[in-house]
Amino acid sequence: MSIDPLWLAEARRYLGVREIPGVNHHPLILAMWKAIKRGGIRDDETPWCAAFVGFCLENVGIVSSRFESARSYLEWGRPLDKPVPGCITVLGRTGGGHVAFGAGVDRHGDLLLLGGNQGNSVSIAAFPRSRVLGYRWPLAVPLPDHDLVMGEAPATVGEA
Repeated sequence: MSIDPLWLAEARRYLGVREIPGVNHHPLILAMWKAIKRGGIRDDETPWCAAFVGFCLENVGIVSSRFESARSYLEWGRPLDKPVPGCITVLGRTGGGHVAFGAGVDRHGDLLLLGGNQGNSVSIAAFPRSRVLGYRWPLAVPLPDHDLVMGEAPATVGEA
């Protein structure tokens, strides 16, 4: 049984979608811009991580930030203290940011994020926790079970 929230399950459907090199543009990436009410963007080279997150949220009935900026998600939804599956994760980087969905943790403890415009495609990639600016959760969706924190095993009887 999957514990993925609806928007994370929706995001998984698009794994492997990638930019088309050259003058042609992937129609699905263009549709992502339209889904977040940014249909004036007509290429797949403009950084599209926020468009992908918004597209997946909108497809399952959740209003996204509807902005092309990854950092717009720092003011969206409600903050979480720790990452859980499906959390909207905002990262800092020189010159901007990145936004994607929490999908797990690798063996080094880095976050596995499912996002768009990761290597010019929808992919799952590892990112260090030191880059995290915030974790967010949709306002209209009940908060996830705290036992689902990514990278932490639930406490067992006898642990202090």
